[in-house]
Amino acid sequence: MALDLIVPDWPAPPNVHTLVTTRSDGVSSGPFASLNLADHVGDDPAAVTANRRRLRHHLPGEPVWLSQVHGKLCIDANLPVTREADAAFSRQSSVVCAVLTADCLPVLLCDAAGSVVAAAHAGWRGLAAGVIEATVAAVGLPGDELLAWLGPAIGPANFEVGDEVRTTFVEQDAQADSAFTARSPGKWHCDIYLLARQRLAALGIRRIAGADFCTAGNAAQFYSYRRDGVTGRMASLIWLA
Repeated sequence: MALDLIVPDWPAPPNVHTLVTTRSDGVSSGPFASLNLADHVGDDPAAVTANRRRLRHHLPGEPVWLSQVHGKLCIDANLPVTREADAAFSRQSSVVCAVLTADCLPVLLCDAAGSVVAAAHAGWRGLAAGVIEATVAAVGLPGDELLAWLGPAIGPANFEVGDEVRTTFVEQDAQADSAFTARSPGKWHCDIYLLARQRLAALGIRRIAGADFCTAGNAAQFYSYRRDGVTGRMASLIWLA
């Protein structure tokens, strides 16, 4: 079943597979049109089930869907004691790690040897809480062995935040100041991609690709919570062959 999918362009080993859905080629209607994959946003459950079934044709198994809470917990996708988490990793083949987003940043990780993969949901709250750091810790490998791909998220031109968001990051790391551009008194444009790059680099991860999307600026291809309020979610998925 044909879907409009993004295949990340990054130097991952050949046994690492990645896909990102867009909002096209599903059955949902209204503000969820059309390939909404989230079951918590008010969409018809039957439509979500049908959309997930369409996606399943492109995967080796059902994704490990998480109940995301804007935190930092990373679980082993093979042992999902709880699915209330914002990241998952796997060292086993055909286990699909997945995160749902509609402006928040999906971060996909793997190692150069192709032995482990991970997916993290990194909105600004998750970034500040340390979801990237927690995911890398769960993977258990040094940063120089890892690669990262940054998927569709809200771009800095459309991501306006208040002083409290900037202060949260700058208090943790002074270099985060470079990710904020003054918009008006108390308002800043935030570059969530740069914030993620800084945190990945601090962990020794230098091979970083992606980061060339804006969900809020492309209504035809992407859902955006900031733009629309009531909306669906895309999925970013990664697995080992």
